[in-house]
Amino acid sequence: MEGRDPVERAVIGDLERLEARFEAFPIDPDYADTAAFCDKYGFSGDESANAILIASKKPEGAYALCLALATTRLDVNHRVRELLGVRKLSFASAEQTRDLTGMEIGGVTPFGLEGDFPVYVDARIVALDRCVVGGGSRSMKVTVDPEVFARMERVEVVPGLADG
Repeated sequence: MEGRDPVERAVIGDLERLEARFEAFPIDPDYADTAAFCDKYGFSGDESANAILIASKKPEGAYALCLALATTRLDVNHRVRELLGVRKLSFASAEQTRDLTGMEIGGVTPFGLEGDFPVYVDARIVALDRCVVGGGSRSMKVTVDPEVFARMERVEVVPGLADG
């Protein structure tokens, strides 16, 4: 793991601790956003997942990390709001995401995650053979066997988390 930044080391360490089947690989940070990544590296949106930090607005102070397939749309206004038990939600800003997860947008992942908030994973993801997620930085991605999400302590696998 030498040469990797501390966040990438934390991600790999978490995956190893979980005994997950995974492969971490370097990418060009200019292609970290999902659509650009899929185009450049030949992955499908049907196997690529976006990790998005959600922040409550009414009341303020509740957060959740949501993982949904790139080909779907996270149901923030209904399903996520219901799960968090708040009246109003929004996508966290890049600064909030960095401060609360320790990760940059384009590299956010449920692995090696800082913060004490729930992680919701769309149920469609765990049915896949493999899933591509961020690697903690814009310079790394991870392919992982999604069965690991069902074994993670802070993760709740949620049917209907996303539309599409």
